[in-house]
Amino acid sequence: MAPVLVLWMAVCLSGTWAVDKGNFKTCDQSAFCKRQRALKPGESPYRALLETMELTNTRLTLQLINDNNKVRLLLELYRLQGNITRVKINELKPLKPRYEVPDVLIREPPTEPLSLLSQDENGVVLSLGAESQRVIVSARPFRLDIMEGREVLMSLNSRGLLAFEHLRMRKDTFSYKVTSTVASVWDNIKRVFTSQADPEAEKKEEADPANQAEAAKEEEEKVEDGMWEETFKSHSDSKPNGPSAVSLDFSLPGVEHVYGIPEHADTLRLKTTDNGDPYRLYNLDVFQYELYNPMALYGAVPVMLAHNAQRTTGIFWLNAAETWVDISSNTAGKTVFGKMLDYVQGSSETPQTDVRWISESGIIDVFIMLGPTPKDVFSQYASLTGTQSFPPLTSLGYHQCRWNYNDQEDVQSVDAGFDEHDIPYDFIWLDIEHTDGKRYFTWDPHKFATPKEMLQGLMDKKRKMVAIVDPHIKVDSNYKIHNEIRSRGFYIKNKDGGDYEGWCWPGSAGYPDFTRADMRAWWASMFAYDQYEGSMENLYTWNDMNEPSVFNGPEVTMHKDAMHGAWEHRDVHNTYGFYVQMATAEGLIQRSGGVERPFVLTRAFFAGSQRYGAVWTGDNAAEWDHLKISIPMCLSLGLVGISFCGADVGGFFKSPSTELLVRWYQTGAYQPFFRAHAHLDTPRREPWLFGPENTALIREAVRQRYTLMPYWYQQFYQAHRTGQPVMRPLWVEYPQDPATFALDDEFLIGRDLLVHPVTEEGARGVTAYLPGKDEVWFDVHTFQKHNGAQNLYIPVTMSSIPVFQRGGSIIPRKLRVRRSSSCMEHDPYTLYVALNPQRKAEGELYIDDGHTFNYEKKEFIHRRLSFANNILSSVNLAPDAQFTTRSWIERIVILGASKPSKVTLKAADGQESQIEFDFDASMSVLTLRKPGMNSGADWTVMLQ
Repeated sequence: MAPVLVLWMAVCLSGTWAVDKGNFKTCDQSAFCKRQRALKPGESPYRALLETMELTNTRLTLQLINDNNKVRLLLELYRLQGNITRVKINELKPLKPRYEVPDVLIREPPTEPLSLLSQDENGVVLSLGAESQRVIVSARPFRLDIMEGREVLMSLNSRGLLAFEHLRMRKDTFSYKVTSTVASVWDNIKRVFTSQADPEAEKKEEADPANQAEAAKEEEEKVEDGMWEETFKSHSDSKPNGPSAVSLDFSLPGVEHVYGIPEHADTLRLKTTDNGDPYRLYNLDVFQYELYNPMALYGAVPVMLAHNAQRTTGIFWLNAAETWVDISSNTAGKTVFGKMLDYVQGSSETPQTDVRWISESGIIDVFIMLGPTPKDVFSQYASLTGTQSFPPLTSLGYHQCRWNYNDQEDVQSVDAGFDEHDIPYDFIWLDIEHTDGKRYFTWDPHKFATPKEMLQGLMDKKRKMVAIVDPHIKVDSNYKIHNEIRSRGFYIKNKDGGDYEGWCWPGSAGYPDFTRADMRAWWASMFAYDQYEGSMENLYTWNDMNEPSVFNGPEVTMHKDAMHGAWEHRDVHNTYGFYVQMATAEGLIQRSGGVERPFVLTRAFFAGSQRYGAVWTGDNAAEWDHLKISIPMCLSLGLVGISFCGADVGGFFKSPSTELLVRWYQTGAYQPFFRAHAHLDTPRREPWLFGPENTALIREAVRQRYTLMPYWYQQFYQAHRTGQPVMRPLWVEYPQDPATFALDDEFLIGRDLLVHPVTEEGARGVTAYLPGKDEVWFDVHTFQKHNGAQNLYIPVTMSSIPVFQRGGSIIPRKLRVRRSSSCMEHDPYTLYVALNPQRKAEGELYIDDGHTFNYEKKEFIHRRLSFANNILSSVNLAPDAQFTTRSWIERIVILGASKPSKVTLKAADGQESQIEFDFDASMSVLTLRKPGMNSGADWTVMLQ
């Protein structure tokens, strides 16, 4: 191994488990961020040239001019289907094309007609159709307000922080000097001829405002540090295109709570950034990240949600370059006049949040999602970037991972350990050490000599494996993958045109250009069973290090002046991981002839990554605060479309206490992606290594996960169909209850399960907020009923996982837990019917084969379960769908019930039979025993 890499690993793997902040830029160290942040509000040089306005049925175009330098921009405004407004701003005549992000939108968004309501010299008013919504474009300075009735929903450039650094030629280059010399010679010739003809001409020319502007332009465009070259530590960025940043501010009147823009290790509600750095979106491999700060992490989704009791809106800033987001809290409309009005009338301050987006390159392309409900915003965003992929059912089970399981015997022994201790699991994982010298798509010839034998052993138990495939490729002329990529010219190039090389796990590595469709197609073909030797249908994939991570690169990533064809890496950076996961998922689909759903885990992500699989929160640590932060981190991802999220159970770095490990299993069992993982240098921590008592506690947490698999699967089906998050903050379901707006130590799974994990060391109790003024909640373990709209103190022991089912819901479970979810496929269901104060409840049951795309061909069962007037019924929600199941209903548990005198089952054919029941009067729980109907059939149960 090369000495540099050995040294790097020695530093990384030594006992200093903390982020070195000096490796990563602050805004002050990022030249474009520093430049943009220095701009003062209220001094916008941009005005709209109303005479250039063109309005067609689908869009408005309008030129903007920067009065300081006379550069013109083109504004495009679209009204999109589903209550979305799109605003694009680009240079009218750029020196060369500017990057516009492809592949993230699932289609060109369909438009709706825009109509002109009024126009004068100050601006124009356009109708947005629905509910008296309109856009007001003000001319001087340029400003855009979106209104509904008399209410301003959102304003753009209201603080005057629109900035668009136009592409220009560098003044000290040869070509610039030639161009400007020719121009000045021509000007002199012209001047001589015109002054001879008209002695006043010279004076006129000097007085000409255009020429004064040109002089001002020369003056104004003094070269600042970092515009044409930037250095960070020992790395230099050549910036051949010069300054190209874009920025725009948004004001949100009436808003105090904003969310989203993951990934950050911070609270769910975003904080103001006035006294520190903005939130940064720039995919980076951050070694053991710090908590509660705005530093960039592995992924970037440039989507923000704003919420108050009246409305939810969203902003999607479609830009893949390094981006910073400033948030400040303000009071709306505080002009001098407004302050005078306050003085005269008494203050009635409306809260306001101001947000400013700053990106290094590209264009301004922003989608304003106008809600008005949280669910509307989720649907609007899903209509742009797609929904969460529908995962194979087994991937919602438990995953066992570490860096690294040593060899095939180790894998076999861990697998047997789960059976011996009666703990279910679905996937065992292999990290980088399973390969032949960090050459991905290979196996270590000594430790994993017969991978198919190993995979077959797992398959015989209906279990699966995930192996890592990273996007850095070992530079080695004896390695087939490297040779193919090099010969096809698929590597990213450096600024001088050679293949870009950096250091990563294999030593010297090349980085395939995943922005190329032909490269992605080739990569996908490498997952074919005849290409990826030793692979079988129960082997799935993990893409790590795909920010991309470059150990010897600036900020541990790729140089921004590396080239992807015509585009610089700076333009595309945040989409690299998105493309890696896209190509990998496509490979897993293709290897099965398009039949099987893939499972791919990624560390880096962007808007749209939800379409390709799961994400996790990266290299966390075995600390209580890291357990706590996993909740807001996954909630933030869910709000921006990425539902399949989890954190390394137990913490990746360091070793957890047994108490922390147990609490982490209890929390992870109720988060969407449930995987334990650990660092190479940590002691082994399989669930049975901490004494029988802790093994029993972990077993119980994992078993709770497996009993709820039907409900989890149903939630993912809904997320796939509608874009609603699986794990969601309480305010999504209770949008008018301010007590929920900043909660991030508890959450909902779907609508009907509320979870408040125990995340404090030594906790004797937790206080959970149960929402809903006229609602009731049932403790899922004791069936105790509690009223909503209260803070409930819950005493806890080490076995406690506070979980509540909403009164008014019906949740299916499978109580016969087996060694993997596939083993439970045909097992019967128990229905938990929790009655609301009106003695009603409803829920659903969704069943398909659990692993193919046949659900798209209507091969599934989808049923509505409802209880009212003492009748529980199952009705087909998809009469045109065809699927049969062997599973049946073995038990129905009704919470909040009264004792009936008899219970009758009426089958689909009209036949009636009596059902045995038990009634617990102390808890008002009615249990119906072995009603026995098929899960896919119509039936009615009557309580008399």
